[in-house]
Amino acid sequence: MRFLWIAWLGCGAVAATVVAAVVSPWWWCAAVPLLALAALGVADLLQTRHSVLRNYPVLGHLRFALEGIRPELQQYFIERNVDGRPFDRDTRSIVYERAKGTDAEEPFGTELDLYGSGREFLVPSMAPVAVPEHPPRVLVGGPDCTRPYGMSLLNVSAMSFGSLSANAVLALNTGAALGGFAHDTGEGGLSEYHLRPGGDLVWEIGTGYFGCRTEDGDFDPGLFAEKAAHPHVKCVSLKLSQGAKPGIGGVLPGSKVDAEIARVRGVPQGRTVVSPPYHRVFSTPRELVRFIGRMRGLAGGKPTGFKLCVGSRRQFLAVCKAMLEEGVTPDFIVVDGAEGGTGAAPLEFADHVGLPLTEGLMTVHNALVGSGLRERIRIGASGKVATGSDLVKRLIQGADYTNAARAMMFAVGCIQAQRCHTNTCPVGVATQDPRRARALHVGDKSQRVRRYQEATVKSALQIMAAMGVREPSQLRPHMLQRRLDPQTIRSYADIHSWLAPGQLLQDAPEAWARDWDEADPDRFTV
Repeated sequence: MRFLWIAWLGCGAVAATVVAAVVSPWWWCAAVPLLALAALGVADLLQTRHSVLRNYPVLGHLRFALEGIRPELQQYFIERNVDGRPFDRDTRSIVYERAKGTDAEEPFGTELDLYGSGREFLVPSMAPVAVPEHPPRVLVGGPDCTRPYGMSLLNVSAMSFGSLSANAVLALNTGAALGGFAHDTGEGGLSEYHLRPGGDLVWEIGTGYFGCRTEDGDFDPGLFAEKAAHPHVKCVSLKLSQGAKPGIGGVLPGSKVDAEIARVRGVPQGRTVVSPPYHRVFSTPRELVRFIGRMRGLAGGKPTGFKLCVGSRRQFLAVCKAMLEEGVTPDFIVVDGAEGGTGAAPLEFADHVGLPLTEGLMTVHNALVGSGLRERIRIGASGKVATGSDLVKRLIQGADYTNAARAMMFAVGCIQAQRCHTNTCPVGVATQDPRRARALHVGDKSQRVRRYQEATVKSALQIMAAMGVREPSQLRPHMLQRRLDPQTIRSYADIHSWLAPGQLLQDAPEAWARDWDEADPDRFTV
């Protein structure tokens, strides 16, 4: 019906034109508007810049009219975030403008409340330096890795084929190939849409072991090794938990599980797929570390790591102890903040379970530093990373690189319509309906992904240069400050404790001593 009425409109325009020419010229009053609307509908169907108009010809212009008249209305009614906590309008505007390649600068000053508690500030230098000509890369690969990978400062975070349409995955991976950054597959398996464009991949394995599972749902080492050997797969990652819903598995509605999704994931067609909340391949920190080493061996020495939303500091310290005792370390750890989004999650989990990215990131960074393991392991950060300032803040808090999901979805046309779980996404991003997915033009949206990533990394480098920093390794906690109340500002160096290399092994500070002493590499104790 979204397209049929355009045909009716065209027929009505032709009929009115014939009547106007034969019966009465008064009919031109109806014929002209009908002809104009029919022409507009055809133009909307053929254009590639706006997915909304490709799926909703003519009617889609109401959205843009609403945006032009009152952006706040659009923010509330149309672009609510999928987990109920929207990006602020300025952040979304930055992403959209960078993706389109237009200037994101605005006249006049900031509209932010600079005196509100919790507001953070990056510290500029009186002696700024030149912006590097080429963005730095982060070498991912510890002593047991034989095929290290140069990671970009900003990459595509985990989003599965199945939750995203084939065209959305193609656009993301093509953008990654054009821009030279990595694309995390998410836990939904390794599809042809990930492989066809040639972008660098981080293949993520979740609790369902999709793409490398046996018929009864166990991990299949032979199938994993076969797929991990693909030249486009640069790293492999084991997903322990996700920021938006830590402790529960993912859900893919049966309406989205068509024959292709079923083949990629190795599951029955048309049946809702619920990932288990726990892994079968390990049950203790020591077994987790051993499995990471096994994955790296099966992957031919490619960088191997895991992703988690941090909860118990004691449990993570138990993993650190297991690394030390087993002599096995991951090449990278991705910290996913509780503010991370998803297509569907229980509201209680989204709002109340897991540490936000700031606290989780600093916990992992300090634990690895204090254990003497930080130099062997790179840390990625994901969770509402969208702008250059976000990127720089995460580097200061302990990350080596960042991943973005929601911002990358914006770049391919997502308008946060909150229809991800219904298979009726209006812009073809989160749907398996081919009639809706066609609205997402891969050629146009892949360029938007490339432009957004390039501009955001450039912004981060400009900010660092303004801070007097030539490379990320020179960033320090005192360069990020937070307003505690209207009269008090303190730097991260003063607000938080930062461990020295190997400090937990020698004389653990009082704030860490109990958790370190009670951390057990042979069990996950809260």
